Amino acid sequence: MKKNVIVSLADANYFQLLEELIDSVKRFKESEKTAICILDAGLTQEQKEKLSKKVDEIKLAEWDIEVPDNKVKGKEWLKSQVSRAFLPKYFPNYEKYLWIDSDAWVNDWNCIELYFKACDDGKLGITQTIGPGYKITSKVNWLFGKLAIIKSQNFKHAVKSKIGYEKARKLAFAPHINIGVFSLEKNSKGWSSWQNNLSKTLKAGNIFGSEGLAINMSVYVDDLETEFLPLNCNWITSNLLPKYDENQNTFVEPYLPNYKIGIMHLAAGIWKDGVDMRVDKSVKIELDTLDNSKIIKSLRFNN
Repeated sequence: MKKNVIVSLADANYFQLLEELIDSVKRFKESEKTAICILDAGLTQEQKEKLSKKVDEIKLAEWDIEVPDNKVKGKEWLKSQVSRAFLPKYFPNYEKYLWIDSDAWVNDWNCIELYFKACDDGKLGITQTIGPGYKITSKVNWLFGKLAIIKSQNFKHAVKSKIGYEKARKLAFAPHINIGVFSLEKNSKGWSSWQNNLSKTLKAGNIFGSEGLAINMSVYVDDLETEFLPLNCNWITSNLLPKYDENQNTFVEPYLPNYKIGIMHLAAGIWKDGVDMRVDKSVKIELDTLDNSKIIKSLRFNN
């Protein structure tokens, strides 16, 4: 019986990315002991039949918290903003859960092991979107003199969700947590904290981003015990491009000691000439190499 599970979600539009994620996992021999489960948010029957040969379970994603119809009509993919907070309900036969967004892929299995270790004893395993090379963590509009309007992602979402200014201020300058990759044990109190906060953020705020705000509340307001993992465990390419190690044929962090990227995450997309790499795999960009040269590469997974 497999105790650990990797879970993701996709609709028909993200099917190719989802397949790449699954293939990137299954190429590692260690993956044989880890289940892969998928939440269906609008896959075609043909796509599900193809997936069923590669994964352990496929379940239809639901609106686990009631959401007004006018906010979600025709946007089944938004179920990822709710259902990932309820993974033990969908897949109850596992002890540890690792969520990976379908626009991410696994480059180094050691990162997977870190996530499953990080969630021991009920802790949340996750990364913050701050680290070496990140030049801007909040946006500032200078008015005059010393006066400025400071904008942070957490604060903006918190105010819109009407969770109260006291909590919003507490979140304002906390390093933002990206919910695209995280781990939790089945019996962690993190699930109930997250679900409770999510029910609050969904009432007044946007559906998109609500679950991210909710998990930030769990960590920074509810003080959920958290194991913060290094950035290479969720490398968000739109924040900072990796370098390429031509000797090892792998992507690495752009700064010394150039650790190998564990999970490559294409959140927010990589755009060239108005085309998103997530939509068109032929899109390639220029990257620096460790040998101080240039190389033209896609950041998508290639078998």
